[in-house]
Amino acid sequence: MNAAVDTQLNNPASPRSRPADWLWRPWYAKLWWAAIPVWWSGMALSAKLDALASFYDSAAAGFLNLLFFPMTALMVLGVGYVRHWLTSLPNAGDGAPLSEDAAARVADLWEQHERGMEDIHATTDIHDPRSGGLYIGNPSSLQHPNRLFRH
Repeated sequence: MNAAVDTQLNNPASPRSRPADWLWRPWYAKLWWAAIPVWWSGMALSAKLDALASFYDSAAAGFLNLLFFPMTALMVLGVGYVRHWLTSLPNAGDGAPLSEDAAARVADLWEQHERGMEDIHATTDIHDPRSGGLYIGNPSSLQHPNRLFRH
């Protein structure tokens, strides 16, 4: 086995971190998670207190609803964890160019893909006669200008 691979497997670059290290441990994460139930409790109290109701009905409160939505906090705080996780993945390759045989196979696969996509586009394009009933020139097409809808 390659010595570089052995070294990478035996000595990881950084210890494996958990999502909780990014979602809860920083001070700003704790503050954000603590503010979320306070915000939504205030929203529940606004049904009883008119002073709070006028604030929670404002446009600023609408923006703050997004800020204090739990999924927003999860997504924003999860960015650091995802970045750390992506950098811990092994590199795809050493950057060596493809051999002529491999480059020819890639070119053939790409050509097959292009032909397949052209056929898919032909069957879903309303301006292409190969699309059958979708074709705008087809009298039975729903997009045909002379089609009458009788009820």
